[in-house]
Amino acid sequence: MAKQQKMVEDITSMEVDFAKWYTDVVKKAELVDYSSVKGCMIIRPYGYAIWENIQADLDKRFKETGHENVYMPLLIPEHLLQVEKDHVEGFAPEVAWVTQGGEETLSERLCIRPTSEVLFCEHYKKIINSYRDLPKLYNQWCNVMRWEKTTRPFLRSSEFLWQEGHTMHETKEEAMEETMQQLRTYEEFYRDTLAIPAVTGRKTDKEKFAGALETYTIEPMMHNGVALQGGTSHYFGTHFAECFGITFTGRDNTQQVPHQTSWGVSTRMIGAIIMVHGDDNGLVLPPKIAPIQLVIVPIAVHKPGVLEKARELQEQLKGKFRVKLDESDNSPGWKFAQYEMKGVPLRLEIGPKDIENNQCVLVTRHNREKTFVSLDELPQVIEQKLQEVHDGIYQRALENLKEKTSVATTLDEFLDIAQNKPGFIKAMWCGDSACEDKIKDLTNGVKSRCIPFEEEHLADTCVCCGKPAKHMVYWGKQY
Repeated sequence: MAKQQKMVEDITSMEVDFAKWYTDVVKKAELVDYSSVKGCMIIRPYGYAIWENIQADLDKRFKETGHENVYMPLLIPEHLLQVEKDHVEGFAPEVAWVTQGGEETLSERLCIRPTSEVLFCEHYKKIINSYRDLPKLYNQWCNVMRWEKTTRPFLRSSEFLWQEGHTMHETKEEAMEETMQQLRTYEEFYRDTLAIPAVTGRKTDKEKFAGALETYTIEPMMHNGVALQGGTSHYFGTHFAECFGITFTGRDNTQQVPHQTSWGVSTRMIGAIIMVHGDDNGLVLPPKIAPIQLVIVPIAVHKPGVLEKARELQEQLKGKFRVKLDESDNSPGWKFAQYEMKGVPLRLEIGPKDIENNQCVLVTRHNREKTFVSLDELPQVIEQKLQEVHDGIYQRALENLKEKTSVATTLDEFLDIAQNKPGFIKAMWCGDSACEDKIKDLTNGVKSRCIPFEEEHLADTCVCCGKPAKHMVYWGKQY
């Protein structure tokens, strides 16, 4: 596709400085503002509207599979966090502590939740007594705090919003099915709602969640070839339950320990949307989560009947789509640039000549394609065009993923690709975490992303040490 004319001059080109481009888009599109506390972001109305649409879609999916929403406390007593040793060690560097309440020094420190496994376990111990109480399929929408050293809006902030599912099951088989079901839910959501393709698979032991027996992940690739951990689903076995003394009377009247899972995605997904679909003119939003799906821009508003017709169209369409009519006295060119920057999927232009011909112009954001549409067919064509935007940006992201995925069968080949070509590297691995450490050190940060469910046999030996290979792994740098 030919390079499009740049409409928004104060956004740095992504080819010049991708990090600066990202920050420019986040600020210019009015998604967030910085707060007075480092790493904490003010999510502005337009950014929060995107999150609300994401939340509504996912919440519906969760409830359709039997999950119920709950809310757990913000603060965790230190003794509770200490119950599971690996878990607390995994989060220790990121934990923020409350040590004083009013004028009094607290007798026990309280942790601001980095995640809520221990809170759910404490509660489950009280309410699970029999196999009849299982499964427990709970989810919560909340904020969490992880004291990050290097922060960036949406991608890595100290406080962020997310959902965290926490479930208890009678058997390992049920818990594993839950773990995989939720990973599939995320994969479908990324594909069908966010128009983002991704690699899915199992994390290596080194990269799995603190305290989990297995961690499964969805790994989308950003436009610049860097990975983003888009969501995770964990199987804990009975480990946490044993630590917290959770038991139930089984069907055979013996005392048994339930099997546990957790899974979550966060506002980091908004960062993924920006970096997968955005361009030098700003955001490109997937239609299903765009706060405004269609903006109506009247042309020559001073001419009789133009504004009235635009209002009539807004009234006709607003029950079917999220529609905004811009009646301001800004020029049409300014409005075009403004709504391109905000990623609105479709623009409807209507002026005196269009009204005479009972038509309007529809412009798709991702490719600026213009279509003349009869007003009699407008709702159907808008529906079709929104699907075209979704399919178009998905295909573009899929091509980027394929183009930026390489294969390495030797260490020299791996290091050459890591240095000279951004993206994922598929390579064989022996299973030893020492090789993961060595690759990370040699490449300045390339890590294992996941072991895919369908592994290819690329070579007989590990790309790092030359020992017999056990798995094919996707490797890459991450945000």
